[in-house]
Amino acid sequence: MRRISSNLQHNDTQFALRRQESRINEVNNQISGQRKILNLRDDPLAAGHSVRYQSYLSRLERFEKNAKTVKDQYSITEGYMNQSLQVMHRLKELTVSAATGTNTPADLKNMVAEVDEILKELVANGNAIGPDGTYLFSGTKSFTLPFEAVYGDVDGAGNPMIMQVRYNGSLGEKGIEIDEQSYIQTNQPGSRTFWAEPQSLFSEVNATEYMVPADTTVEIDGITVNLYAGDNVYAIISRINDSGAAVKATLDPVTQALNLQTTDARQLWLRDGEGGTVLSSLGLVRPDQRPPNNIAPSVRLSGGSLYDAVISLRDSLISGDQEAIGSRILGSIDSATDNLTVRLAEIGARYNRSQMTLARLDTQILNVSAAESREGDIDFTKAITDLKMYEYTQQAALSVAGKLYSNTLLNYIR
Repeated sequence: MRRISSNLQHNDTQFALRRQESRINEVNNQISGQRKILNLRDDPLAAGHSVRYQSYLSRLERFEKNAKTVKDQYSITEGYMNQSLQVMHRLKELTVSAATGTNTPADLKNMVAEVDEILKELVANGNAIGPDGTYLFSGTKSFTLPFEAVYGDVDGAGNPMIMQVRYNGSLGEKGIEIDEQSYIQTNQPGSRTFWAEPQSLFSEVNATEYMVPADTTVEIDGITVNLYAGDNVYAIISRINDSGAAVKATLDPVTQALNLQTTDARQLWLRDGEGGTVLSSLGLVRPDQRPPNNIAPSVRLSGGSLYDAVISLRDSLISGDQEAIGSRILGSIDSATDNLTVRLAEIGARYNRSQMTLARLDTQILNVSAAESREGDIDFTKAITDLKMYEYTQQAALSVAGKLYSNTLLNYIR
């Protein structure tokens, strides 16, 4: 119920003018900010959709940056691996030439200098550093030198040479998210990239009477295998083979010992779980050291790295052992070249995946941006039309108010 008074006409006019000013101010703010939602109460449903779209768009932009970063890293890694592959092709040419049986001992020694320089180049490639200052082939140990060259005196050589190359990195894989719950590996562990042959471990400890004393775990090639109290050697073999690790466990028919062999060219890492002694009790590892340098002294080990093959070639050239060069060493170099080719193909496949991911993310970003714009951006045509209408209405209201209050103080002076 409204009270009729002399102020009613004035109050209604002021209210109408203030409302028009508020509408004009709101439309001006929308136009200046290019957004139709200035406050959540303006359109709660559209505001909720807009916030979710903006959040998803931020994640897509982060995924796009990750994909671009990993793509660049793949390009750099592929360059070093491809250069190493070219070096291996040259090394094979030297090996085939040395294995023909037509070279004199002096001719073989003349090849030593080039082989030794090839070895140093391969070590340098294995220790390559990316643009972000991290090592490319050290696994998750980004700031640890992957390959350590041990120098010493070699019979028949006049100066110290590389006698051994040790891997100090890790087997861990660094993943980067390129989509919702979708990751891609960003690193190449050197113990796989620069390896020559499948590695085999032959224990000398009879395992037929062994039983696991308590629930424990063992780590095989970076994968945790659960073992339970009462498991015998056959159960242990079954659990290792079913774990998904690239390792095949068998029981030696002669020594009745546990043997392990990788299914492709890589270095085998073994470690007992916290408080466990299964692998050490079976004579495979030493409990006081960390992998890969914890293999027990009694274990017979076969299958070396790419560097081992090159070192064997150089030493055989010095000693003139053409039979070893043409058989075992040539086979190791072929295996190392094949493995490097496989790892290079893996990098190429990941590079192609990152490219496809970038193309998909570009499309998604455009679609989500369009959806967010539909919910939150202003329609300039409608906004300008509304603004002109409000301004016209305000001018009309001011004109009417001016006529209603035409009397002034001068009217009372007459």
